[in-house]
Amino acid sequence: MLYKKLLILCCFILLNNCSATTLTKNKNYNSLDNPFINNGFSLIYNDRLYNDKIISKKIDERSLIIFQKNLKKNTIVKITNILNNKSIVGTVGSNADYPLFNNSVLSLRIADLIDLNEDEPYVEILEVLEDAMFVAKRAKTFEEEKKVANKAPVNNIDISDLNTKQANTKSELSKKFSYEIKIADFYFNDTASLLVDRIVKETIIRDAKIKKINEKKYRVYVGPFNNINSLKKTFNDISILEFENIEIIKND
Repeated sequence: MLYKKLLILCCFILLNNCSATTLTKNKNYNSLDNPFINNGFSLIYNDRLYNDKIISKKIDERSLIIFQKNLKKNTIVKITNILNNKSIVGTVGSNADYPLFNNSVLSLRIADLIDLNEDEPYVEILEVLEDAMFVAKRAKTFEEEKKVANKAPVNNIDISDLNTKQANTKSELSKKFSYEIKIADFYFNDTASLLVDRIVKETIIRDAKIKKINEKKYRVYVGPFNNINSLKKTFNDISILEFENIEIIKND
């Protein structure tokens, strides 16, 4: 019992001092043995976003580069379109500023290859550790794809693929839009309750909840949200707490 109380006290101290890390200027994620992973809505790069200063740097539309503020430059990542489970391996580019709500900025080529829906660009960003088995295949695949990319525009679509792409888009759009914001997971329900109290005191959010995932995991979350505008507003309201890895989770 004493151990549990001490652990809760330590967690409380950490929660009250987490402002040392920010979402806009956070330190690069140090993975050690645990890869960084985040589910959320990406931005698909275009020059208008750069010209309007929504994104601070450019991305070549034919590249396999992404911007991801939690990871160091040249980190290898797997980008998965969660709505259709298509994925591709890419590389983190230079540090860049982009909206807090988005978990990454993707090149047009990446978005095209994983058939990302512009109206619901829901992706998982997974850090690929150096000992992952498919890293070895990446170099060969990248070189082969680079030759093709240098010859063909990124937005070329074969006529034979057009009907399939349209069908996939309709299928994705027909699914109900329902998401929740995962703020943090805790070992103890009491620790999760401390965070809920802090959210009420320090933000305008009044409906943070606790969900029991299993006997050793209690999740603090907000939602569900049925449209992207309310989801984005609440996400930005939570961002003042300056947690590093807030995620957006799609409800089944």
